Amino acid sequence: MKKYYEIKDTRVRISYMAKTIGYFVTWTTYGAWLQGDKRGYVKKGEVLGENKSLYNINKITQTSESIRLGKKERKIISQAISKRAKELDQAVLSIAVCSNHVHILLGYNGKPIEDCIRQYKTASYYTLRENGFNGKLWTRGYDVRYCFDEKELQSRIEYVSRHGEEK
Repeated sequence: MKKYYEIKDTRVRISYMAKTIGYFVTWTTYGAWLQGDKRGYVKKGEVLGENKSLYNINKITQTSESIRLGKKERKIISQAISKRAKELDQAVLSIAVCSNHVHILLGYNGKPIEDCIRQYKTASYYTLRENGFNGKLWTRGYDVRYCFDEKELQSRIEYVSRHGEEK
């Protein structure tokens, strides 16, 4: 591992840069998993617990119905993401499109992950629209966990595969 040192405000911060070999990414359908939810939620990479007042505020300010995907929509989304991944030259190592969220394990392709995810969410949205869907589909943002070794990558693949079987 390479060490990079950055001096900022007279404090020294150490960050370790390792080679990314994959990404474990999760995003949710609109309104299905609000911040503050009793199941917990992720914000800026941190897993947070239930926050009833935050949940209630989010529920009140929700502008559309919550989205739950049926079997047909899940299949369309999976195919749209896989097609776009081929175009981006990015391997989809495992994918689980569930009724209220997506888990996907992607191989590293050198492109910024935020650009790839934006394209996957957009491609799946427009493909669903072509099949009669109307309205909001995804929440803003996503959660990404970086995979730095084969053992971690394999563990995530197994998780996504098990998760997909539960849908």
